[in-house]
Order: sequence, then structure tokens, then C-alpha cells
Amino acid sequence: MKADRVVRSTCPYCGVGCQVLLNVKDDHIFRIDAPFDAAPNYGRLCVKGRFGADYVHHPDRLKTPLIRKTPPRPGHRTAAQFPADWREATWDEALTAAAQGLARIRQSYGPDAITANACAKATNEDNYLHQKLMRGVLGTNNVDHCARLCHAGSVTGLQLAIGSSAMSNSIAEMKDLECFIVVGSNTTETHPVISTFLKDAVTKNGAKLIVVDPRQTEMTRFAALWLRQKPGTDVAVFNAMAHVIVKEGLMNQDFIGARTEGFSEYIESLEDKTPEWAESVSGVPASDIRAAARMYATAGRAAFYWGMGISQSTHGTDNTLTLTNLALMTGHVGQPGTGLNPLRGQNNVQGCSDSGGLPNVFTAYQSVTNAGIRAKFEQFWFDGDSARRLPAQPGLTVTEMVDGILTGQVKGWWVMGENPLMSEPNLRHAQEAIEQLEFFVAQDIFFNETNVFADVILPAAAFAEKDGTFTNSDRRVQRVRRAINPPGEARADWQIICDLAKRLEAELGLSSAGWDYSHPSEIWEEMRQLTPDFGGIDYARLEREGGVHWPCPAFDHPGTPYLFADDFPSGRGKFFAVEFGTGSELPDADYPFILSTGRVLYHWHGGTMTRASALDDIWPECTVELHPNDAARLGLQTGQWVDVASRRGKITVRLLVTGRSPEGTVFIPFHFAEAAANVLTDNRIDKRAKIPDYKVCGVQLTRAAEIPARAGADIPLEDRGTIKDITAVTV
Repeated sequence: MKADRVVRSTCPYCGVGCQVLLNVKDDHIFRIDAPFDAAPNYGRLCVKGRFGADYVHHPDRLKTPLIRKTPPRPGHRTAAQFPADWREATWDEALTAAAQGLARIRQSYGPDAITANACAKATNEDNYLHQKLMRGVLGTNNVDHCARLCHAGSVTGLQLAIGSSAMSNSIAEMKDLECFIVVGSNTTETHPVISTFLKDAVTKNGAKLIVVDPRQTEMTRFAALWLRQKPGTDVAVFNAMAHVIVKEGLMNQDFIGARTEGFSEYIESLEDKTPEWAESVSGVPASDIRAAARMYATAGRAAFYWGMGISQSTHGTDNTLTLTNLALMTGHVGQPGTGLNPLRGQNNVQGCSDSGGLPNVFTAYQSVTNAGIRAKFEQFWFDGDSARRLPAQPGLTVTEMVDGILTGQVKGWWVMGENPLMSEPNLRHAQEAIEQLEFFVAQDIFFNETNVFADVILPAAAFAEKDGTFTNSDRRVQRVRRAINPPGEARADWQIICDLAKRLEAELGLSSAGWDYSHPSEIWEEMRQLTPDFGGIDYARLEREGGVHWPCPAFDHPGTPYLFADDFPSGRGKFFAVEFGTGSELPDADYPFILSTGRVLYHWHGGTMTRASALDDIWPECTVELHPNDAARLGLQTGQWVDVASRRGKITVRLLVTGRSPEGTVFIPFHFAEAAANVLTDNRIDKRAKIPDYKVCGVQLTRAAEIPARAGADIPLEDRGTIKDITAVTV
């Protein structure tokens, strides 16, 4: 088939930011290719990038604004049945209803009674306007997004140690690595294209790879060392590595003296953190810990790459601080092929944070508590209207929003492009909260598990139906281009927000904060003028160069592929003594297994997109991984249905017996609404980062009392667990 047009855009899945070529015929995307001359992927795509965008054409896409026929009684919200309990509405009706509902909450209870979720899958421009509306119109900093549930532990730890939380080095440097540590990341399935560059570093460049992970991910096949720690014991392993580096004099004293502080006090805390102690805690042989420490410390250049196995924990901040300690003591930061590199999950989770989708910062992490920064935004947004002021108190995080509803602090919620009733921990707790809301607005591309509780649903455009920018994991700003028309009456998020903002200002009697944009390039230009780190990036430059790494303060600046060449944002890097301990729910006699959750290659997050694509035919149901020895003790076999229960709930899934998960630990992917893993997970949080613990909680397994009334899979389950089945990167 010959395309009517080929439109270059950015993949809507993970944080790699792969460039894609959308082949369009009759307003339908029928093939996706990748340009071989374009960073960061250079022609490589994973199975989701090449075959997973057909969800944009799914017949269940939201096409028309919807209003509930019978508004729920406050405190007694129940899920509406689609379509019986909804009526189609005009955009004017729906936006007016949304504006009046939010204005009523603000006028009755104050601005902080309203919270909002920004969206890591929406564009930078969408998210900038989203937080502008919350702060500038409704007057609250209660805006957050799923970064809180993914990498908040990483963000908090990095901010404490070096004052910056973004990935420090670029994807382009990976192929030339000398030594690198992958920890808490099933990279082949979560960031498949990045995994190919990391594997190239080993096979073509002779790099030494150390994998630290309880599960046998594919990356272990390429590792010089695999440290298979017990879940939740990362702090012990990395403290022991630091102990070895200090005892053997492998530190970079010049770097420590010139660019860090607190080292003398820190090394005192390491005295008893021997590899033998760590072995007793983690199960990793002391000899392997010593070998890993020497390999990392003596390399000319070495890097850390990590995923949510580090951050999604009651001690996620501590986990991250142990990594920063190692990087600072060896000087493996501030050069190409080094650094501290959290691999961001969603396509624009970095950009959503950069755009101000967090409760304590404006764009590029300019603090809301800084009077000078607030004054700059007030002058720009309100055009000198002295009656309008921006709130100075940081707002609620996502996890605090849920609790705030239950305490009566929060009455209204606006969710843009997220699905909290799949992503929140302890879903029963989250649903109890949502049922107490007085008013709820949802903005999305599909009808999902959360927006069945909404009063108003606003249909949005998907990535291929609008213009804008995404920012990938290594801070590279790239274009998103409209290739097809949105279905029905769906609109781009930025257009919805502008229309909603105008109505809200009218309801609240406010002067206009400027909502008349004709194209996302005008929104980016406003962001650029307010954000020094974006000063040298505009749409014209993105068209010429394809992408630019921020910080880029001027048009003659080349952008910054790697950070901290000369200094850290905090000045000197700081060492932190970290003691091993856990606030996680550990297994016991009643719930003897540790549950860990994560992804499989063919799906993404809550499954809203991939389960509406052809990829759902490959992995159509939820599975639980169980070690063969555990299966034998329980008398269970691959393919059987089992009930998995925690103290919070129960789900029924199909069993996959495999050695990929260690004995005593089970693994469940979180993509399947009919067997949502977060029914089981615990809502305990890291007290500093406010991120939930998705990686450790106690569960029990029993033979299912009854088989679910849903279709079984055609693919043999034993084939799903093999290494060969997870290498689906195409060129």
C-alpha cells in the first residue's frame, strides 16, 4: 500500500523517545517505520513502537463529550454504566458543566479543595496549560502526575544529593560505555531500544555489565556479574560496595575534595557495612559484592541505569542515595559514559515534570515558594493585574490527594489522561476515596476504570492527532506532529484546557490570563520565555535539528547531552549515610510470598492503549510467575488458575512456573484491569518521596476456587516465560 503521506513523530510509549514515521492512507495509520538517520533510536523500534499504535483507531475511543444523567449524591458516588447512565453533550454543555462544578467547589471550600492529575502521555504544551489553569485560575498547587508513582524516590534522592533529578547522560553515549550497572530495571521489556544499545556496549565494545536484580531479566545474559539480591535489600548491597571502595582505597580523592561535601562523616557509617554483613541480609555472596565494587570503581568511566525497582519502595529515596554515594566517591559523574541515569517510564513523564506538573515547582523546577519566581509568572500570566496572585504553599502529591479526599480536605478532582483506579496502590482504598468526591471531571481518549465515576468526560485527541512536543528520558525535546484527525468531536488537550479556563475565569469573575493560542508552538514560546533552561529551544530549531537536550539557555548553545561537567545545581555533591531497614510489608505465615509488580514487553502501564491494540492478542491475560520449587510445594502447574490474595484483596490469574522469579517471590504485571495487581499492593509510602511500595508486600497463592469467565490464551504459557520471547526489537 502506498501512503498518502508519511509524518514523522515521536513514539507514545516509553521514555526512549524513538522517532517514528507514521504511514497514513485515507486518514488511517497502516504502517510505522523509523528513520535510520535520527536520534535517539536510529531506525530501531520495539514491538510496541512498530505495532502498538493501532489503538488510535479503536472503535471504543471517546468521540463525544459525556455528562452523567443523574449526578451522584455527595459522598455516595458509584460507577456509572456506559452508555446507559450517560448522555452525549455538546462541547459547550460539557465545558460549562465542568467549569460550574469546579467553580462551585472553589467558592464553597476554597482553592485547595480541588486537585488535578496532569498526564505523562500528553504533550509538554498540554501539561504546561494544565498547571497554569490550576495555579493561575483555580489558585492551588494541587497538581501532580504519575511520576509520583514511578520515580519519586529517584527524584527525591537525586535532589538531596546533587540538586537535579533528570537522567544525567544521553542515550547516545550508551554504546561506548566501559562499565555500567543496571539495577531494578527489566530493560529489555521496559525500554527495549535502550537495551539494544546497552547490549551493543557489551558485545561490540567489551563493556562490563553488572546487573543487580532479584529477577532473571534478559540483561543477566550479558552481565559479567549478576547480584541476585533478596527483594528490598538494595541498600545493604550498595553500602557494602561503598565499604569495599573505601577500605581498598579505590575512591577518587581529587573529585571528592573538589566537588563534594560530607565524605568524612559518611565513611564512618560504612565501618560495619561489610560484604559479609550484606551477604547475610541480601543473599548476595560477599565475593561478588567485592568484585562488583572493584569493577565499578576502577573503570575509567562507569554509569548507573535504574528503573522502578529502585524507586517504588518505602525506602526508594534511600536506595537512590546509595547510588549517588557510589558515583560521588568514584567521580563517575560529569563526563560522557558516566552518570546517574533513572530510566523514565512513560513517553513524556520527564516532560510533564519539566512543564510544571508537580505540586512544588513551575517549569524546569522553579520553586513555587520563591517569591521572585512567582512574581515573574504572575507578571507574564496576569499582565500586571495586581489582584491576581499565585499560591506559595506546595500542593498535595498524588498519594496525598487520595488521603485528602477521605479526610474531607479534597472535594473536587480533575484527571487528565490518567487512570488512578489502575495505578494507585491498594485500589480498594483509592476507590473508597473517589466515591466521596463531590465533583469529578475526566479528560481522556478511552472510557476507563476511573472515569466511570466522573460527572463530566471530555474526549481528547491521541498523540497522532495533535501537534506538540515530548521530552524523552535523557531530556531531549522532540516534536509530535498531527498525522490524522481525532475521532468524532475529540479535541487536543490544550484546546480543551483553554476553553475550560475561559469559562472558569468567567464563573469566578477573573480577568483573562491569556488563553488564545492558535498553535502549540505559541504555548511552547510562552514556556521558553519563562524558563531559562528552555531559552534556546523553539519549534524552528526542533525542525532543523530533530531534538535538543535541555538545559539549553540560548539559541547559540548546543544543548546539554550530559550534565554536571563543572558543578552540581546544589553546588557540591552531598554524601548521605543510609542505614538498611524497611517499612515494607514483609511475608509471614499467612502471606508467605513477596509480591513484586511490573511490566511485560507487549503491554504498557494500565493497559489503556496496548489492550486496545493488536498486541493484546499476544498477551491477553494476567499471569503470575512462581518459582518451580514453590510450585512443587503447592502442587501447582503452569496454566492453572490461582487466587493471589493480600490483606487488601484478591485476584485470579493464570500461573506461569518459571525460574525468572526467585524462590519465595511472585511477579504480576499491572496491565490487566480484570486482575489488577494493585488490588493487592500496599499503600505505605516513602515518607520523603511520597511514592508507594509496589515491589514488596505479602501475598498467598491457592488453587482458584473458580475459573474466571473470560477467554483463555492461545499461546502456551510456558513459552511466555522464556528469554527468547522478550527480545522483540525490530530494525
